[in-house]
Amino acid sequence: QVQLAESGGGLVQAGGSLRLSCTASGRLFYHMGWFRQAPGKDREAVAGISSGGSTTNYADSVKGRFTISRDNAKNTVYLQMNSLKPEDTAVYYCSLLKADWRQPFGSWGQGTQVTVSS
Repeated sequence: QVQLAESGGGLVQAGGSLRLSCTASGRLFYHMGWFRQAPGKDREAVAGISSGGSTTNYADSVKGRFTISRDNAKNTVYLQMNSLKPEDTAVYYCSLLKADWRQPFGSWGQGTQVTVSS
């Protein structure tokens, strides 16, 4: 199983930007996605990208603000987050995906904390 490590989180003001990275221990021959979980809430799908990078999906709440991308040569998936809002505050995780972009599989990593102040 591929091991994943998230990084790039931090504390930013509303309207600011962050770029998250997900680095894999091996080759990424899978569809990949970003998920997030806020305190007291279920984990939700944020964005997904096909194995070759040709297709992307986004939650309605982040469309137009977040961009998922990948560099398979570096075994890395990115999430560029712009125009951040306080409601984006959560721990962000990446995962391998099943055919449905909202369905992760495999073990979760540590995640990276994103905090957006108002």
